[in-house]
Amino acid sequence: MPKAKPKPHIHYHKDGTVWARGQLNGGGVMTGHWEWFRKDGSKMRAGSFDERGRQIGEWTTFDKKGKVVKVTKMKVKS
Repeated sequence: MPKAKPKPHIHYHKDGTVWARGQLNGGGVMTGHWEWFRKDGSKMRAGSFDERGRQIGEWTTFDKKGKVVKVTKMKVKS
């Protein structure tokens, strides 16, 4: 049986602004690249998940002006 293709997904703040944007796999697990936003629309954090929903690779945190504040390299445990 082939794996279901990930589908675009958006989470919203209570006021209707975009909180997070990325993809969910067939089981509803975050997968691929995701971005989180503040209520003012500025990007707060971005990074990727593997097919099991584990954070992988580099995750970047931004200040309100879009400047990189921190980059964290995720270590995946088996």
